[in-house]
Amino acid sequence: MPIGFARIVVIPLLLVLASPGLVHWTVAVSDVVAAEPRGKAGLARPAAGEAVPGDALPPNVAEMRAAILAAVESGRIEDLRTALDWNELKPEIADAPVGDAIDYWRQISVDGEGREILTILGEILQQPHAILPVGRDFENNRLYVWPRFSEAPHEKLTPTDSAAVERLVPQAVREEMARTGKYLWWRLAIGADGTWHTFTKAR
Repeated sequence: MPIGFARIVVIPLLLVLASPGLVHWTVAVSDVVAAEPRGKAGLARPAAGEAVPGDALPPNVAEMRAAILAAVESGRIEDLRTALDWNELKPEIADAPVGDAIDYWRQISVDGEGREILTILGEILQQPHAILPVGRDFENNRLYVWPRFSEAPHEKLTPTDSAAVERLVPQAVREEMARTGKYLWWRLAIGADGTWHTFTKAR
């Protein structure tokens, strides 16, 4: 048999024999991908209540967190306007309506320049976070809350969280937390779509 004829016959035969496996593999992978619930960025959603590392946050949440931390790193409270301006509605930052968030944070900071607020933001955003379900909207039904221990009963804190409370929360506030069993320090929440919802002191 001429060599050229053998190539013509054998190569198509090999492709035919191999193709069922290729088709089967492709369908199997497609089935797995379609079965996983996915968000805007195509990432599989965590289970309810599951905490994930900071570098595994949904992109929109990670971007807002990074914008806040960039202001923390700069040391200028004014730089938080970038993160604030990304929101259509301003985050809740006090019990009563506030005109300008930056001015308010300057006023309540011990130093008068907002550096205390920046320090608190940096400290809590370096902590693990909690994930809370907040409604029926599949795309945006997760709320990412810092620090994680703000969502746990005081008497049920893990040793790691208890150590963080000792490190981050003033003694007088810790004593009140022990008495009431409630978290009474700062808490920040970002929605799954990247909206900065709150930064308030818990009551």
